Amino acid sequence: MRRLYSGTIFATAAIALLAACADQAAPVGPAREPAPTPRLSAAAASLTNICHKTAGTKGYLLIAVAQSAVPAHLAHGDGFVGGPVPNQPDMVFDTHCAPVPATSGLTFAMVSAEGGHTCGVTTGGAAYCWGFNSFGELGDGTVSPRTSPVAVQGGLTFAAVSAGGGYTCGVTTSGAAYCWGENDNGQLGDGTTTGRTTPVLVLGGLTFAAVSAGGAHTCGVTAAGAAHCWGSNLFGELGDGTTTVRTSPAAVLGGLAFHAVSASALYHTCGVTAGGAAYCWGYNNGGQLGDGTMTDRTSPVPVSGGLTFAAVSAGGGHTCGVTTGGVAYCWGLNILGQLGDGTTIGRTSPVHVTGGLSFAAVSASGGFHTCGVTTGGAAYCWGNDDHGQLGDGATITIPVVGPGAVLGGLTFAAVSGAYYHTCGVTTAGAAYCWGRNDGGQLGDGSTTDRLTPVPVVP
Repeated sequence: MRRLYSGTIFATAAIALLAACADQAAPVGPAREPAPTPRLSAAAASLTNICHKTAGTKGYLLIAVAQSAVPAHLAHGDGFVGGPVPNQPDMVFDTHCAPVPATSGLTFAMVSAEGGHTCGVTTGGAAYCWGFNSFGELGDGTVSPRTSPVAVQGGLTFAAVSAGGGYTCGVTTSGAAYCWGENDNGQLGDGTTTGRTTPVLVLGGLTFAAVSAGGAHTCGVTAAGAAHCWGSNLFGELGDGTTTVRTSPAAVLGGLAFHAVSASALYHTCGVTAGGAAYCWGYNNGGQLGDGTMTDRTSPVPVSGGLTFAAVSAGGGHTCGVTTGGVAYCWGLNILGQLGDGTTIGRTSPVHVTGGLSFAAVSASGGFHTCGVTTGGAAYCWGNDDHGQLGDGATITIPVVGPGAVLGGLTFAAVSGAYYHTCGVTTAGAAYCWGRNDGGQLGDGSTTDRLTPVPVVP
């Protein structure tokens, strides 16, 4: 299972599933009855909160019950409530709905989650990583997994980092890009295919404003707005008009001035220009390029709809974005409700995320879920919830087709969705994670899955 988190092997395994799901993509049209707006009931402080998500299209509900009302056969000593829930065999309940206080220690400016690891940058520019480390993706000079943050070696001062599939990249405050971890497709950009357990400089002498690590390819935007990509290029995800692997940066065709780019966990890339136009390129088996087709593209094509985006996020087989007006849209594969439009119908052009929420940012995970932060700092997630990655206190095997609130009452600045886990940083600089934790990717010092946010421990 650990090996599946690497970019190449995971992508090979996942492509068969994505191909099998491709025929569920459909042109945008009238959606079926959308999921209702998530609703929360008031819960008295003296009561035990059971986080309960109802099945079907009934939305979400936070039920408050007295401790004495919890069935004895469901109670666990570890604070979780599980077992054979009557009429709801696919649910697991978690009584830890209240926010867990963050431990004093690291203050993060940002975090990035992907595959089986997570990385972040402190307000002082130091990079830390935690989780699986089979390829050196934590950058600490070892291949030992870590259940709490370890410092990335090299003494570099980072502005941001981006976790990819078995590797990580970052850009320093001076605009130099560095990468570390798996490098079988040249995704580290150092001109080789040699894996690295500590940061190596990306070749080319470019000054980057940002970089984005995908499954096995990486893209970045220079300070002048030019996009460059390197690594795997099986379906044209580098945007250079070819399907040739590149071990150092290659210019994306089209002469567009990008504000930001996002490399997916599989085989596509999207970006937003300085004027707010979204473009995508690469693999398009489920409509994830948003151009109204399912035709692969080796250079950028405009996302249909004429929307003005502030940002876009390329996931595994889907893409999401937020307009300058705070409206979230998604497109691509939708087998588990990851588009959030109230259906499981795939879309080849943008559809509106239900719920009437005003988003500041969204993150399309490398798997089958999506999360976002509203302008008020509340986190919401939708899609696949089989490991608690939606943060709603439950695991459910049916698609969650509309936004549901992440429990805990935390005020987030940003969130980042990985394949089976999600992390975020609060406005106070505290990092929290939830979902799958078999490699320590939640950073709480354990390998226990969490259904609601837990603080990353220093």
